[in-house]
Amino acid sequence: MRKVPNARGRGEMLREEIVGTAMVMLDELADDEALSLRAVARAIGIAATSVYLHFPDRDSLVLAVARRCHEDLVGAGDAAEAAEADPGRALRARMLAQMAWAQEHPGLYKVLHESLVHRRLGMPFKEVMVQRTVDAVQRCMDANLAPADDATTVAIDLRTAVNGMLSQRINEPDMPWPPAADQLDRFLVKLVGLART
Repeated sequence: MRKVPNARGRGEMLREEIVGTAMVMLDELADDEALSLRAVARAIGIAATSVYLHFPDRDSLVLAVARRCHEDLVGAGDAAEAAEADPGRALRARMLAQMAWAQEHPGLYKVLHESLVHRRLGMPFKEVMVQRTVDAVQRCMDANLAPADDATTVAIDLRTAVNGMLSQRINEPDMPWPPAADQLDRFLVKLVGLART
């Protein structure tokens, strides 16, 4: 068993290692109920008590993982949107980046959107991603690329469609799915009102 030094800053480093290890495990498990703090401790090579010092229960660790996933998703969307000058292409790029993340991390995506922790505790930090989508939709409307409407309602419709599509692809991988980008383009036309590119 690895001895953990009690150096300044080491506690934060260990916390990050715990979260990172739990992320890998949850991506494989795709089920937050299947994760245990003891299993995370074993994977790192530390005593279970070291994990409990940072996370008193599984829910708090799953919530920390979900927060990290959300930060990754927001960052990917921000970077993709910033690379496009046209608001319509920027919105599309944001959604494509989030879709790519979900397809690369299907287990984490399930935990982020379908976990019991989400239902028990809520994940208010996810409001940031919703607001980013609302703002991107509003920019399309302001540029007359989409009809004027309530941007929040339109963004929620779009996110519902995209999240539902991704969840179905993850949960039913053997279906003859059309290309994800093509589905997104149909959502952008039908729900946002963007011209088909």
